[in-house]
Amino acid sequence: MIKAVWIKHASQLVTLANKVPGPRIKDAMNELSIIENGSIWLENGIIQAVGTTEQLETLYKEREIEAEIIDATGHLLTPGLVDPHTHVAFGGSREREFEMRLEGATYMQIMNAGGGIHATTKMTREATEDALVDQTSKRLDSFLAHGVTTIEGKSGYGLDLETELKQLRVMKRLQEEHPVDIVPTFMGAHAVPTEYKGREEEYVDLIINEMLPVVAKEKLAKFNDVFCEVGVFTPEQSERILEAGKSLGLTPKIHADEIEPYEGAELAARVGAISAEHLLKASSTGIQAMAEQGVIACLLPATALYLRETAAKGRVMIDAGVPVAISTDCNPGSSPTTSMPLVMNLACISMRLTPAESLCAATYNAACAIQMEDKVGSLEVGKQADVVLWNVQSYQQLQYLFGVNHVKTVWKKGVKVVG
Repeated sequence: MIKAVWIKHASQLVTLANKVPGPRIKDAMNELSIIENGSIWLENGIIQAVGTTEQLETLYKEREIEAEIIDATGHLLTPGLVDPHTHVAFGGSREREFEMRLEGATYMQIMNAGGGIHATTKMTREATEDALVDQTSKRLDSFLAHGVTTIEGKSGYGLDLETELKQLRVMKRLQEEHPVDIVPTFMGAHAVPTEYKGREEEYVDLIINEMLPVVAKEKLAKFNDVFCEVGVFTPEQSERILEAGKSLGLTPKIHADEIEPYEGAELAARVGAISAEHLLKASSTGIQAMAEQGVIACLLPATALYLRETAAKGRVMIDAGVPVAISTDCNPGSSPTTSMPLVMNLACISMRLTPAESLCAATYNAACAIQMEDKVGSLEVGKQADVVLWNVQSYQQLQYLFGVNHVKTVWKKGVKVVG
């Protein structure tokens, strides 16, 4: 029985081998640690060796018969992509809202009319756990087909204890049943449910006193996220929710400064969030505070495109020393996509990231944003054997030839799952 995979002769093997711990900033985001004529040996789900083909032939020539040999001549080899911000587990669909936006309705107008998050909440509450597992599994299949091997998944379409737990349990089931690794985030503070309109403080108390303790006790989430936005949760409410989660062992994340400037970036720095997400309207003060505290900016260029908004200032953030990651923001309302390759293209086009920075933001820095960098995000000995072979010769071509899925083969923990 073949237990090993030996990939040889890659035109570029992008290792992203890390020289110092933690997310990469500034010039380090351009340092991809590329091996030409690269080779990698995968065995028992782990990367066993990385180097030139000549080096690995010296090491493994006598074991060649034990491995499936892949000739990667003319192809790019990278780590599996990491998506650090998704809302992947939800019920239903909202294609009508796409038309409404094209007719002139804004995100908040749709939400205040009972659409948006509230519409998906209704459909998710009505869906059975098995139905959600089935729908979410199909999205995970699509992620894999686009080279994504690890994602973060948020709750937040329940907005009551029962459905929030249902979403988190769906992700826990799929972590065991599906090849994609799912890192769970509790986001009961995604919106104030319609039944609490006018009683917003009561809902904040419900999150703090009832939801968070159960989520922490059952170990259903690693992170606690909140939508800090005008008309959703105030900075003061957001801080209370994030600090309550911290006291229970849940690391803070924050949806910040997406629709209007609201000091969300500053709050992320103040509470020690691992990441702040969106940041389209982040202030210069907030960006500097994030840089000083090492808060990762998780930027979502596909969401900005879909909402016809100006993208976040990715170039400014990198130059200021903020570590940057990128994500699909896969969700039913503002970014119904699973294509991280497209997101990498958009990061270059709309946020002025270099092709190297974009790939770093979708692999190693993305892994740091969900505290998975010890397992995924780079091709280094001892890490999970999550590898993608692409139908291009270089990482520059991967970003240049935009809007196309160039995935040829994907291995997850050393097992071929695509191709």
